[in-house]
Amino acid sequence: MAIDYRKRPQTPAPAISLEKVAAQAPGLVSLYKTAAVSLAKHGADGQRAAVYLVLDRSGSMRPYYRDGSVQHLAEQTLALAANLDDDGIVPVVFFSTEIEGTAEISLDAYQDRINPLHDSMGHMGRTNYHVAMQAVIDHYQSSGADDPAFVVFQTDGSPTSKAAAEHVLCTAAKLPIFWQFIGFGKDEFRFLHRLDDLPVPNRRIVDNAGFFAAGPTPKDLSDAALYDQLLHEFPQWLAAARSAGVLKD
Repeated sequence: MAIDYRKRPQTPAPAISLEKVAAQAPGLVSLYKTAAVSLAKHGADGQRAAVYLVLDRSGSMRPYYRDGSVQHLAEQTLALAANLDDDGIVPVVFFSTEIEGTAEISLDAYQDRINPLHDSMGHMGRTNYHVAMQAVIDHYQSSGADDPAFVVFQTDGSPTSKAAAEHVLCTAAKLPIFWQFIGFGKDEFRFLHRLDDLPVPNRRIVDNAGFFAAGPTPKDLSDAALYDQLLHEFPQWLAAARSAGVLKD
């Protein structure tokens, strides 16, 4: 029997083509390809999402800015965003006690970008997740986006106000926003493990968060391992959010 090759399923296309990434940001090509492999592995290739990056500026984070760990995470996040969002831009929120500043990274403006922004913001305070989470929610809701949001939320410790962080996360479960927390450092991150495991539906309509610890030397984590961890729970949230009516098809 003859095979009709025209009926073969097509591989879902990334939001931004490899050719465009290579032309605009050749330094991100390897990361972009690695992210694409992980998206396919987790069944999320072809998915569209607005990607955000939230960065901790509490005092204990100083070494991770100095050694390039935060800049590297920004590049990894931008390469992931190029697969998910066709504007090639990632809004960045810096926080400590309050919002320290907001900025963007993009395919044509990402190299050596994080530390100058960080240095311009002055004093490093305590750790308040909820102010950063609310800033993301406000930006997302005002953007008019139709696609869900995928938030890479980096921190190196527990928040000053745990109750406020829990409240915002549970309230935000009704929104098409997924929060992927990533821990830098030696902290045991007991609170973030608890936040990740808040019960459904007693506390929130869907499980809208994931967490993993990148350890005390996050730059040593391979790109493939980081993307696999970042995307581990995202497809599960997509399915649950659609089932609950949080995310429209």
